Amino acid sequence: MLQPNLDQETIMRRNQEAKVVRRVVIIVLTLLILSIAGVGIGGYLYIKGALEPVNASSNKPVNVEIPIGTSTSEIANKLEEKGVIKSALVFKYYVKYKNDNDFQAGNYELTKSMDMKGIINSLKDGKVYKEAEMTVRVAEGLRMPEVAAKIAEQSDYTEEEILEKMQDKEYIQSLIDKYPLLDEKILDDKVLWPLEGYLFPATYEFYKKDPSLESIIESMIQKMSSVVEQYQASIEDTGYTTHEILTLASIIEEEARKKEDRFKVSGVFYNRLKKPMPLQSDVTVTYAQQQSKIIVTYKDTETASPYNTYTEPGLPIGPIASPGESAINAAANPEANPYYYFFARPNGEVLYAKTLDEHNKIKEKYIQEWRDLANKDKDES
Repeated sequence: MLQPNLDQETIMRRNQEAKVVRRVVIIVLTLLILSIAGVGIGGYLYIKGALEPVNASSNKPVNVEIPIGTSTSEIANKLEEKGVIKSALVFKYYVKYKNDNDFQAGNYELTKSMDMKGIINSLKDGKVYKEAEMTVRVAEGLRMPEVAAKIAEQSDYTEEEILEKMQDKEYIQSLIDKYPLLDEKILDDKVLWPLEGYLFPATYEFYKKDPSLESIIESMIQKMSSVVEQYQASIEDTGYTTHEILTLASIIEEEARKKEDRFKVSGVFYNRLKKPMPLQSDVTVTYAQQQSKIIVTYKDTETASPYNTYTEPGLPIGPIASPGESAINAAANPEANPYYYFFARPNGEVLYAKTLDEHNKIKEKYIQEWRDLANKDKDES
């Protein structure tokens, strides 16, 4: 007779406990939602504040120097140190979100009354307050002796001084220790010019009178480092090293004049590398010979050199010229296509073929254009 009463008490107790548990769960969930909302609102207000001027009423100029090759992270930290932005972290993420990273080197006059958008626009426009003491312009696709000639032409250094520094193994080793971009392979005795392909072709402005030769060279390495950094993820996806990608980029730079062809030409080289087939790039032959030729003969292709892709499998031992950004992008992001051959006409048009037979027919049709060009070049010289 007592058992039913005991069961009733148990049921009532359990119901009471369930009510308490439900209340606790509701309170916890409410607190959690409020916390998330609070973090979200707090984060929004923090970011909003960081995008606003540090001091809207301050128009006092703040001088900020952005050297060639400075990364976005370094720029952000420098701006925060100078007190013209509130948060380097927000600057970096804002720039990444807006894809605004094409900043120009120079000496800038900024103010704390500028908002982040205004500062970014100034750095992109390259409006500086100080004239450069010296400007060095280096075009894409130049070989090391040509790069040295350009630097000599626009500075007080001689070509001999520059080339001697470019060959100084002790100096090269110090650069390898300083810049992760540089591969130990450039110290191989078979490499003709250790820094070939690592000096980014661009316009460099120097704000100190008579800059050291080392500072000129390192500005170009720093710039190459910052450009390559943008494609690092793609480079890793290819399975090739940065040194190999720069080597391929230098060949693409020489083989394809038009940017739109570079990705397709890159795809052709990848197809040959996967087959595997020799790259058979004429520009690697002329580099091996340290000559410039319009037409490469069968005898030329037999030149014994680790740069000659007719006789050596895979990629050459190192870059053969200074690749620009579009060639680096193409080397890191090849266009998938079914072609294994291409033929470049003198007018810049590139014709593609899947088979050797198709390629030979194209070559037979247009090779006379190159012969005429070669004969004209010979007559003029």
